[in-house]
Amino acid sequence: MKNSIASDGMVSISFVLVVALFMSLFTPFNVYADVISDSVVIDGHMRHFHYLKPVHSNKVKSLVFVLHGSGGTGQSMMNYTKELEARAATEGLLLVYPDGYNRFWNECRKNANTTPNLFNIREELFFNYMIDYFSKRFKASKSNVFAIGFSGGGHMAYKLALTMPKKIKAISAIVASLPDLSNMDCVVSNKPVPVMVINGTNDATNPYQGGEINLLPVKFGKVRSTESTVEYWVSLANCQQPPSLTVLPDIDTADGKRIERYTYLKNGKPFVEFLKVINGEHSYPGDIDVYVTSWEFFRLHLN
Repeated sequence: MKNSIASDGMVSISFVLVVALFMSLFTPFNVYADVISDSVVIDGHMRHFHYLKPVHSNKVKSLVFVLHGSGGTGQSMMNYTKELEARAATEGLLLVYPDGYNRFWNECRKNANTTPNLFNIREELFFNYMIDYFSKRFKASKSNVFAIGFSGGGHMAYKLALTMPKKIKAISAIVASLPDLSNMDCVVSNKPVPVMVINGTNDATNPYQGGEINLLPVKFGKVRSTESTVEYWVSLANCQQPPSLTVLPDIDTADGKRIERYTYLKNGKPFVEFLKVINGEHSYPGDIDVYVTSWEFFRLHLN
C-alpha cells in the first residue's frame, strides 16, 4: 500500500443512471433521478464513482468527496447527505460519492486483510483522476478539493491528507483514528492539512483509547487513541495555543450524548477541530449533521 502515483492504464467509461443501482449493506435503498455514474479502469481494476448532476454546472466552486465506510457503497452515502445536498446549488458544491474497491479502501492500515490492501490498489490514481475529471467537466476548482469520510472512509480521508496534501485542501474524519505506528504503511508527506475529527468516547469498533479495530471477520490492525490522532495533526500544523472549548447545544436530550468542540487555531482561524462525542458510539451523533458541520469547517479554508 505504498504511496505511488502514475497516469497510465486508465480508460473512462460513462453512463447515466435514472435510479440508484446499489444497496448499502447497512442502509435502505434510496432513489435519485439525477444520479450520474462514471467508471475508470486503473491498473486493470474497474473503479466507480457517482454524483448528482449540478443544478448550475457553471457555478461549481468546490469538490467534496464523501467516502463510505468499510462494506458500504458510494450511493448509500446519499442517504445521509440530504441537508448538504440541499445547500449544494447555492454554495457551489459538487458532492462526489466514490466506491471503494470491492466495498473497501486501500488506506494506511498495513495489517488490513481486505482485497484492496492485498492487491495494493492505488487509490491516489483514482482520486487524481476524479479531480481532473470534475475540473474538466464542470470547472471545479482544483484548489478547493475536500474529503469527508465515515469509519473506513475516514481512514481513506486520512490517507488523502497524509499523501496528497497539495491536492486535498481539508478533510473530516468521522469515527476514525489514525493507524498505530506499527500498523502504518503510507509514505506520509509531513505537510499540515486542516483536519476535523469527530469521534465517540464509547466507540467499540474504533476504540477511543486506541487498540485493535473490532470489525470481525475483517481485520484492520490497531489504531492510535483519539487524543493521539488529534495531537498528530495539531503538532504537524504547529498550533501553539491551547484549544478553545465549546459545549454544543444538547438538541437530542434523549440520546445521553453531548458534544465538546476543541478548536486549534493557526494564523487566526480554526485549523484542527476535534468534536468529542461524550458517550458516542460508532454512529452519527444526534445533535449535529456531521456533513454540514464538516462543510462549515471546510468553508473557512476556501481559496
